[in-house]
Amino acid sequence: MKETEIDWGNLSFSYMKTDYNVRCTYKDGKWGEIEVSDSEYVPLHIAASCLHYGQESFEGLKAFRGKDGKVRIFRMEENARRFIRSAEGVKMQPMPEELFCEMVRKVVKLNERFIPPYGTGASLYIRPLEIGITARVGVKPASEYMVIMLVTPVGPYFKEGFKPTKVCMSREYDRVAPKGTGSIKVGGNYAASLVAGEKAHDLGYSVMLYIDPKEKKYLDECGAANFFGIRDNKYITPASESILPSITNKSLTQLAEDLGMTVERRHIPVEELETFEEVGACGTAAVISPIGEIDDLDNGKKYIYSKDGQAGPWSVKLYEKLRGIQYGEEPDTHGWCEILD
Repeated sequence: MKETEIDWGNLSFSYMKTDYNVRCTYKDGKWGEIEVSDSEYVPLHIAASCLHYGQESFEGLKAFRGKDGKVRIFRMEENARRFIRSAEGVKMQPMPEELFCEMVRKVVKLNERFIPPYGTGASLYIRPLEIGITARVGVKPASEYMVIMLVTPVGPYFKEGFKPTKVCMSREYDRVAPKGTGSIKVGGNYAASLVAGEKAHDLGYSVMLYIDPKEKKYLDECGAANFFGIRDNKYITPASESILPSITNKSLTQLAEDLGMTVERRHIPVEELETFEEVGACGTAAVISPIGEIDDLDNGKKYIYSKDGQAGPWSVKLYEKLRGIQYGEEPDTHGWCEILD
């Protein structure tokens, strides 16, 4: 595929084959060399522990072609650290931060022609994945692991522009257990959210906003993203052991403080929804997904945040600030981007 054959302006958030992926195997007590592959498939034993006992974790990060033509990778060290926590959470061998970053740089450089041009709103999505590959029929951690990193160009999350969506919530579904795997990035969390997510879609909502699994009193994850609310110059986001620590949310809280806002990380009671001026979800794919309305399916209560179909001023400001840093339009005062040679 020649670079010019890609319609950069009409990319969706989906998989497209690129030239290479990179792999690294942990065997005999040590990580091997980074291997380059042009195959989209993985040879796996039918008894591999990832297939039977869910020893699997993944990450998501992006590389951007900047205003100056340079390629920026956003906060990959944070992804490396979260990748380590996820591996430890399901008893896999953690990959050292330096090796993770080396693999990210390599896979981006190998597929540089797939990094969308500046101005298209598109980016190169990077997906690291770790799996247990030892053959096991007894419940026991694997002794061998493989890390694979693939990339694919993706379009902007909002095809129709930065517009608020409708979200629903229900106490009928739990995404994770109170002391389960909610704070790490493993596939099981996402599998467990599919039933509720599809119900939300069937009813015409973008995602399901979860309520904490233990007390059913506090706001939890919003689909597969962190929730935030804005009121009285405050950026308020849930503190919970069942929420994945979002790198995007971590970045937004810093930018909120930079802009003079007060940041609160704490339990947010459901009743507090009626006090917010703006609410949204945040994550790698969209940065911020503004929410215009939340409907409580259990009692019919509606919380309206946007009457004109537009995102709130703080959400817009934070969104543009973070996107500006990623594309080299704004000064990277916190050193979040690594510019590739």
